[in-house]
Amino acid sequence: MNFRQLEIFRAVMVSGSASRAADLLQITQPAVSRAIGELETALDFLLFDRVRGRLVPTAEGRLFFRDVDRSFTGLDSLRASAARIRDFGSGSIRIASLAAMGSTLVPRAIRTFRDAMPQVAITLQIHASSTVRDLVANQQFDIGLAADEVDLSGVDHRAFLNAKAVCAIPPGHPLAAKSVIGPADLDGLPFVALAPEDRARARLTQALDAVGAKPEIIVETPASATICALALEGVGVGLVNPVSAIGFEARGLTFRPFAPDVYFTTHLLFRPDAQKALIVNRFVAELMAARSLERLQTPAPPRPARTT
Repeated sequence: MNFRQLEIFRAVMVSGSASRAADLLQITQPAVSRAIGELETALDFLLFDRVRGRLVPTAEGRLFFRDVDRSFTGLDSLRASAARIRDFGSGSIRIASLAAMGSTLVPRAIRTFRDAMPQVAITLQIHASSTVRDLVANQQFDIGLAADEVDLSGVDHRAFLNAKAVCAIPPGHPLAAKSVIGPADLDGLPFVALAPEDRARARLTQALDAVGAKPEIIVETPASATICALALEGVGVGLVNPVSAIGFEARGLTFRPFAPDVYFTTHLLFRPDAQKALIVNRFVAELMAARSLERLQTPAPPRPARTT
């Protein structure tokens, strides 16, 4: 029993006759009959009754066809997978991201990527930047987005985004009246801070120390989105990545520019083991497009009231 015999048997069962099977496979009808006879000899049971020159499936033939057809269904799936690999480099992509990008910019890139390549399976996980780096370095994920405090050794990487920090201000807070927030404005105020290892926090600390300002740190958290949520509840003000701030203004949170500039820097990380697959390159292109469309500027400050 060999693959060609099984292919011919399936063609006869699907098409309903030896002549149509021959047309499908582009072989002669005697070749079909010969292959069927050889397969029956190998199996030691009849697959067809010969009735007036026609091949009529036996009960054993129908039963055998169910298993053969399942096997060919698996082969069809393999062919489709091979086509995806040929066209896109892989049939799936695994993405790990820090929270700042994973809840805003990355979903936007996934939507446009899916519009172009709906057949590619996508995995997205949100982790701390150090975990993102490890997942990519250990070849468990194809792409990572991580903050600049991570160790970049052992991974391919490129700069992705430098975003100016903005100040998240609770509803009704006096700071909302200012057009730009400076370090001295934060002195003594209840403050929601980033985690100590965050480089943006270190840059803010330098700016505060330069003028002797000391905010009252109420909560520490690694995620800018969490700072926004806490500020919205009135817990305190905070300095956040503007990508994470998307959507909070509509919920009542106020944002103002902060000076001097404090940047949130994000890197793209790639597996070091192989050349990037075509679908990885395509997804990176969608990330770049999402980055260019993202509104990273802070809302305009309030205009002074007009006098008459």
